[in-house]
Amino acid sequence: MSGGRVESLTDKQATAKTVAHVVPLFVFLAVMLMLPLLEAVGFYVDNEDMYPWYRHAPEQWLYPLQTVIAIVLLLVYWRHYDFGPVRGMGLAIAGGLIGITVWIVPGHIFREAGMEEGWWKILGFTSRTGGFDPIDAGENDSVYYWLSVGMRFVRMVFVVAFVEEIFWRGFLMRFLLDKDGDYWEQPFGKFSWLSYVVVTLLFMFAHAPSDYFGALVYGSLTYGVAVRTKSLAACVLMHAVANLVLGIYVMLTGQLGYW
Repeated sequence: MSGGRVESLTDKQATAKTVAHVVPLFVFLAVMLMLPLLEAVGFYVDNEDMYPWYRHAPEQWLYPLQTVIAIVLLLVYWRHYDFGPVRGMGLAIAGGLIGITVWIVPGHIFREAGMEEGWWKILGFTSRTGGFDPIDAGENDSVYYWLSVGMRFVRMVFVVAFVEEIFWRGFLMRFLLDKDGDYWEQPFGKFSWLSYVVVTLLFMFAHAPSDYFGALVYGSLTYGVAVRTKSLAACVLMHAVANLVLGIYVMLTGQLGYW
C-alpha cells in the first residue's frame, strides 16, 4: 500500500507482512521479561557492594541488547512497512508535545507540591524517582554513563517509536477492521469505534497503572493523528517527539520512573 491506495496481497505476502508488524514488538517485550527471569535464577542481585554492575544492574546491558535486536528486526522487515504519505508532521509534533505534557504534569505536581500517596496515583500523581539509572553504568560524566544515556535515548526515541506504532497503529488498527484475513486491504487510519477502544485500551494496559491516565490520553491523541493524517510516519514522529521530551525531562529532573 502507498498513501491511500490499497493493494491485494497473496496469502504468503499477507502473512509475511503480518509477521513483520508483530514480531519486533513482541521480541522487544520478551527481552524485557528477562529481568524477572534473571532475578528468579539468582543472576540479578540488588547489591552493588558485593556484585559487579552486570549482576546488580543487568538492565545496563539488557536494554542495549534489546535495542540492537529490535533495530536488526526493523531492518530485516523494513520492506514490509508503509509509512507514507509523509504529511501532518506539524500535527504529529503538536500531538506529541500535548500528549507527553499531560502524561508528566501529574507527577510533576506531585513532586513540587509535596503530595502524599493516595487513590490519585491512578491519575499519575505519584513519585517517579525510582527507575533506570545510567549512573549504574559508571560515574557521572564518565564515558560509560553517557553511553548508557545515549543508548537509552536511541531505545525510547527511535526503537520504541517504530516498534510500537508499527504494531498498534500499523497492524492492530487494520486487523480489528477485518479479522477474517483481508485486513491489509483496509486503508491506514480508517476509523472505527472498535479499533479505537481496543487499541487505545491495550496501549494503556501495556503501561504501569500509574501511567494509565497519561497513556489513555496519549493513545487517544495518536489514534486521532492516525485517522486525521492517514500516515504511519506521522504516528512514529509523534511518538518520537513525545519520548524525546520525556527523556529530556528525566535528565533535567531526575524523575527516573518515567523511562
